[in-house]
Amino acid sequence: MVAAVFALSGCTGGSVDPAARYDGVDAEVTGDPAAALQQVLVDAVALSGSSGGVASVSAPWAGDWSGAVGVVGFDEGAATTTPDSRFRMAGVSSMVTCLLLMRLVDAGTVALDDQVGQYVDDMPGLDGITLEQLCSHESGLADYRPSLYAHFIHNPERVWSRIELISAGVARDRVGAPGQLYSYSDTGLLLLAVALERASHRDWNDLVRQYVLEPLDLEDTELPAADTVAPDGVIGAYVSPPGADGAPDCAARVDDSRQSSSMGGEASGLVSSLDDAVVLAQANAGGALVGEHSYREQWATELVPGAAPWVSQGIGGTQYGPLRGTASATVGVLTAAFSDPETGLTVVISVNNSSSGQDFIREASFALASIASKLPAAEGQAQPLIELPWSVEQAREKMTQSARCSTPAA
Repeated sequence: MVAAVFALSGCTGGSVDPAARYDGVDAEVTGDPAAALQQVLVDAVALSGSSGGVASVSAPWAGDWSGAVGVVGFDEGAATTTPDSRFRMAGVSSMVTCLLLMRLVDAGTVALDDQVGQYVDDMPGLDGITLEQLCSHESGLADYRPSLYAHFIHNPERVWSRIELISAGVARDRVGAPGQLYSYSDTGLLLLAVALERASHRDWNDLVRQYVLEPLDLEDTELPAADTVAPDGVIGAYVSPPGADGAPDCAARVDDSRQSSSMGGEASGLVSSLDDAVVLAQANAGGALVGEHSYREQWATELVPGAAPWVSQGIGGTQYGPLRGTASATVGVLTAAFSDPETGLTVVISVNNSSSGQDFIREASFALASIASKLPAAEGQAQPLIELPWSVEQAREKMTQSARCSTPAA
């Protein structure tokens, strides 16, 4: 009940600190545990063939850790990556858009069971799809990314309109009827952004600033303008395109560091920092911004068909055991962010080569979480029991198995 009571405070205006409820220590994780966390990041960068990466862990009972490895790009003289380096959020961006949905539900602007066609009435084929299904990825709409992937890789600076991308997804065969099954879709998330703008008669950026970014004091998080292809301080982006056999052609690494945010937009185009991403992950998992009813609705999860029994889908995130969040890939970047709402354990990691795919970065984050879950409690703190359905060895093994285009150091 603590989470629900705290969640109500997010609706009263002003700043909200999702970590306040955990009453954690202001300390830095050091020694062997810090070295183990750093080694996971080192291996993630090498195995993914990245030039650099960043990661962060927040364990309220023990302290915080942040790490950085490598350089921001493969260009000669590239700057060293630091824990303050900003990075592309990839699908973690969807947390922002889906939290906006929940905030507007609390405000009475929309309802989760509203039909999308109620707001987007100029696009055919949306019958039966609700706003909730767009964030729980049960709309049946195909993801537009596979059909446009080659264009994104080889022409990353092109500016795309949302309607153009949505239309590309809608034109593809449906993966199922609305509400029938889970299938991740950026098409649905962009469609949600359009629907929320029309429902509120306001721009998405203005809405997000009021309802998500300012309440959480996320000063480093933004959706860059579509024509701003090189945002300040953002780590580069690299990918090896598919070869004849469909596997990444590691000899053909493409530099997509200069790219338009419009290819992912409100679904996967935001940039952020480690500090901001930790706060966002905790708010998304713990309900710091939404009312009690909306929080229950958000995390009334459903099992994901074909996945392990400890994997379920909520509104704006997937739950793996006790961790809630997202692991994702966008052109040139892999990013994951997860948080446990009961203990506050939070992990964020990003590397700048997307060739290994989202499963790779998910397992890297799981390895970090496994190490962090066993951090000893600081004086005056209680050691929580966090039961993760995987071990650090299992996570590292799966990370290695899914790696592509690793560097010789790996």
